[in-house]
Amino acid sequence: MLLENRDHLTLGEAAFAPCRLLSSVGSTPGLTGPALEPSEVRPPKQTRNAASMIARGFFRERGEHTHRDFKMSIAIVIEVHDGLVLAADSASSLMVSSAPNVVGIANVYDNANKIFNLYKGRPLGCIAYGAGSIGNSSIATLIKDLRTLLTDRKVAKEVCNFDSDQYTMEQVASTVASFLGDACQKQPPEAQIGMNIGLFVAGYSTGASLGEAWLVDIQGGTPKKPTLLRPPDQPGINWGGAGEVLNRIVLGFSPQLFQPLAQVSAFGEGQPANPAQLAEQLTPLLIGKLQAPLAFAPMPIKDAIDLAEFLVHAAIMFSRFSPGAQIVGGPIEIATITKHEGFKWIKRKHYYDQSLNRDPVQIKEPIHVVSD
Repeated sequence: MLLENRDHLTLGEAAFAPCRLLSSVGSTPGLTGPALEPSEVRPPKQTRNAASMIARGFFRERGEHTHRDFKMSIAIVIEVHDGLVLAADSASSLMVSSAPNVVGIANVYDNANKIFNLYKGRPLGCIAYGAGSIGNSSIATLIKDLRTLLTDRKVAKEVCNFDSDQYTMEQVASTVASFLGDACQKQPPEAQIGMNIGLFVAGYSTGASLGEAWLVDIQGGTPKKPTLLRPPDQPGINWGGAGEVLNRIVLGFSPQLFQPLAQVSAFGEGQPANPAQLAEQLTPLLIGKLQAPLAFAPMPIKDAIDLAEFLVHAAIMFSRFSPGAQIVGGPIEIATITKHEGFKWIKRKHYYDQSLNRDPVQIKEPIHVVSD
């Protein structure tokens, strides 16, 4: 059985990776970064890399496994100078295999947890997408296991070489990758094939004035080296999952564009066009001409929250009215990470009634609203 929740994208740096999961929580690499000036003919390196990622990612292995073409769920990270916003839907899809390399959607659940505080009391968080479990443990449970480990200063130092008073975001992302990678390696080799997991790990390094977002990518149970999505001083939007509508809204075009273009275009002397080659050559130009500049460095965090909610809602509505199962849906969850306030929930669902589950300390003490 398969649970799907996978796909990721970033403005200025696109990576359309068709998904393949065996029990997941949704994603596809997305595009984000500074917009190109319309008059700029030669794109900056970041956007050229985006074209390369589209060509090597979106078209690579397409069709090799039918279930890789499933792109479900949506996960978004917005970076501005005031902080970072994490937003996601809550859908997870139960996938069943009816034949080798052929899968279908048996059910869609609307209450998956995809956003997590990695260390309570520290400005650290993440969004998970892709495979929704490793063995018998959900990604949500595993991330909370890691949080428990990191909270024990002695164990964290011995096992992860993590010091909660002195760390970098690269260290944190590497710790997440290593922890989940180790969990994957404990599973049978045949089970590891479908363990494709992605996470946006976001937060502030110790003493840093600007936040960072890193991509943790696990393919076939093996973690890749975490990558920084963009320099901290460059605002932008990253998304993972079923990002077709965001590609159109933010980038101004769909990555599916290159398939029909290949049918009516040719390179050289009557040679048939290659979709991947078209993507490599045209993506920088299309982004420079069509990309909608939505995220700016001085944007207040509340406006970044509204933008993230709008983008997730757009993805949900697009999925709702598209043919087939609604693979993006459920409650929208949003969290922020700022330098002084740390990790804060803005919108969050609970499977229990909070009024019936208050901490004993909270029951004794009156609730105060603190404004700073």
